[in-house]
Amino acid sequence: MEWYAAYLMLGAIAGFLAGMFGVGGGLVLVPVLLFLFDSQHFPAEHLMLIALGTSMAAILFTSLASLREHHRHGAVNWRVVRNITPGILIGTAIGALVAASIPTRGLAIFFALFVYSVATQILLDMRPHAARQLPGATGMTLTGILTGCLSSLVSIGGGSIVVPFLVWCNVALRKAIGTSAAIGFPVAVGGTIGYVVTGMNIHTLPSYSLGFVYLPALFWISLTSIITAPLGAKATHQMKVGLLRKLFAVLLIALATKLLLKVLA
Repeated sequence: MEWYAAYLMLGAIAGFLAGMFGVGGGLVLVPVLLFLFDSQHFPAEHLMLIALGTSMAAILFTSLASLREHHRHGAVNWRVVRNITPGILIGTAIGALVAASIPTRGLAIFFALFVYSVATQILLDMRPHAARQLPGATGMTLTGILTGCLSSLVSIGGGSIVVPFLVWCNVALRKAIGTSAAIGFPVAVGGTIGYVVTGMNIHTLPSYSLGFVYLPALFWISLTSIITAPLGAKATHQMKVGLLRKLFAVLLIALATKLLLKVLA
């Protein structure tokens, strides 16, 4: 039962952060799930993949819950979502296949370095200046493939890539966050399918796993994240979240550092 309580609390925190920042929650879910799964003595060679797959599946629910709130505030550009989705689905499939071929140690180091880069951007407020308009169908498809591949590799909803891209393309920040939350759903669909398929023939995974998705963790995380994700999305439209963004960045750095120390040890 203590593991279920931990999953419930993790889901509540990740859901709120996903709704507020449009990041899907994976940046928090993956390192914490890695520690929890390690404490339960899951197979060491598959730890990172199970954490990535379970996190990606959880984003299915957090993205749906947060995008509804953003849509209610008129903060989703559905034309962008439609144009980028085909590339997203291709990219996430590629990313899951690549992730399955990388040893756990290398995958964990890559994840930690990615988290450091995201946290640095937040701390230094490194936002691109609006310099162009949104690209056409081909450009959006290529952007979707790149976003989907990287998002699947590190199990995020794509917000840390999509939001800066949309701001660069002259989309207002709040609308960029709302649109990113909506894009998180096709990211999660493609990524989840990829992690399920690549893990289906592995017989050393823990009981109640569907490929690399650990279903008990998914259930309890989703139970609370679907409640808190809309609250986070609502906070984006009602609060000045500058300080919270900085605190979020510090949390990411702490989690990534703990992950790195564990892997390198």
